[in-house]
Amino acid sequence: MADARSVKGWIVAAVAAALVVAAGAAFLLRGDASGDVLRVANQRGSTKSMMIAAGVLRDAPYRVEWSEFPAAQHLLEALGSGAVDLGLAGDAPFIFAYQSGSPIKAVGAQVTQARLPGGLAIVVRKESPVNSFRDLAGKRIATTRGSVGHHLVLEALEREGLEADDVVTVFLPPGDAKAAFDRGSIDAWATWAPYTTLAIAEGARIVADGSAFGLSASFEIAHVSAIEPKQTLIEDFLRREGQALAWVQANPETYAKVLSRETGLPIEIAREVVVRNRRAAAPIDAAIIRHEQAIADRFARNGILKVGRPVSEAFDTRFSDRIFAAGEEDAARD
Repeated sequence: MADARSVKGWIVAAVAAALVVAAGAAFLLRGDASGDVLRVANQRGSTKSMMIAAGVLRDAPYRVEWSEFPAAQHLLEALGSGAVDLGLAGDAPFIFAYQSGSPIKAVGAQVTQARLPGGLAIVVRKESPVNSFRDLAGKRIATTRGSVGHHLVLEALEREGLEADDVVTVFLPPGDAKAAFDRGSIDAWATWAPYTTLAIAEGARIVADGSAFGLSASFEIAHVSAIEPKQTLIEDFLRREGQALAWVQANPETYAKVLSRETGLPIEIAREVVVRNRRAAAPIDAAIIRHEQAIADRFARNGILKVGRPVSEAFDTRFSDRIFAAGEEDAARD
């Protein structure tokens, strides 16, 4: 079990990362040749650490300028403003931002493989009297508005035949939700790795788990103004990202060590995150689009989001079509 001080230290570091972003800082990774720059948004412990560990950007003929964000909501706000060109976010926050009018499109897809409990979950404290999701009726569940955690709450409510107002949803960013969870001022927390992993290491119990709810996807999302002028860079980055995802599958322990150094996570927590967050590049196909439509419809049914834009238009498939038509699907998934 992780030492409590190291766990709390990681939370402090995550907050510090958010402050760095607020100050407008960026991190540069140089390629070999040109002055071209691809501005990539990174959630802490996500794309950047993986691609650094795999070494796939060392010979890139452009420079990657990384900006760090503590959660998808902040990353998508930066994307929507045009402050960055590209960034990875989960399926629910992407469609939430798109339907809110953000000028973004998904240009690449990833799916979670061999989903294990704890990658996305609703957790309660170890001393909580709650033993099932249904026991949370009338109680306070914290999550981030429009996040994968928020969507999981709605899915769990539907499965139990409950309405959205049968629980009290408290919208908090992950750091604040962690503090509220520890204090006991909320009854449950709907969140994702590494926050789930940290909470479980401290004794939290899972009462609803995303691994039982079908497909989990993430998307590389681009600001629409970057797609045409930077399409060569974006396609190359997506190809290299697919290679990095495959490398992680083959080298989980090496990646866990890099992830631990990069994020400050205790090594045992980093190992658990790697195991619970196994992703592979995937084509943007009809199944992916139907998946996003279902998420948009669920938000709309619950009065949280108005679906005013066709979901099919949220995707630019040119990169996926070229990459997977070139026979790279099997290589990315091996």
